[in-house]
Amino acid sequence: MSLRLLRPLCLAFVLCTVALPALAQRVVEGDLQTQMSHEEFKAAGLDKLSAAELATLNHWLQGKVEAATTQAVAAVREEAREEGRQEVIVKNRGFFDFGSNEPVTGVLQGEFRGFGKGRIYTLDNGQVWEQTDATSLSGVRRTSPKVSISPGMMGVWYMKVEGVNTQAKVRRTK
Repeated sequence: MSLRLLRPLCLAFVLCTVALPALAQRVVEGDLQTQMSHEEFKAAGLDKLSAAELATLNHWLQGKVEAATTQAVAAVREEAREEGRQEVIVKNRGFFDFGSNEPVTGVLQGEFRGFGKGRIYTLDNGQVWEQTDATSLSGVRRTSPKVSISPGMMGVWYMKVEGVNTQAKVRRTK
């Protein structure tokens, strides 16, 4: 291939790689002649190509755009799938075990008056936990204390209130 033909092809390739994200966002209809103004077409040196060379370049470019679009759509789908998966994990922590050892943290709504079996604890994130063991702690009053609810063995969760040395076994109800 002559240098005269190589220059426009290289230019087209550079334009394609630089503009690939933009090209992937919209459907390209038609060929280079319809996508570019007459001045742009001539400035790129594409007017020097034969009809067969121009058809080959248009076909190659359409293939690149289609491949980039397919790849971009796949990446967006995968990102959305992962975001959805993470949302489900966060939303359902305490109901199911997703393999995370990270505690659920938050602020207890209202006043904490100690532990007692059957007590309900509502966090600022909307989660509701019920105490399931007989751990008791009376005479304690804290307004909106920070809490940490950590997973234990066999799906058991333990709630620890900031400034209190006792922890109670809890299960998520909402």
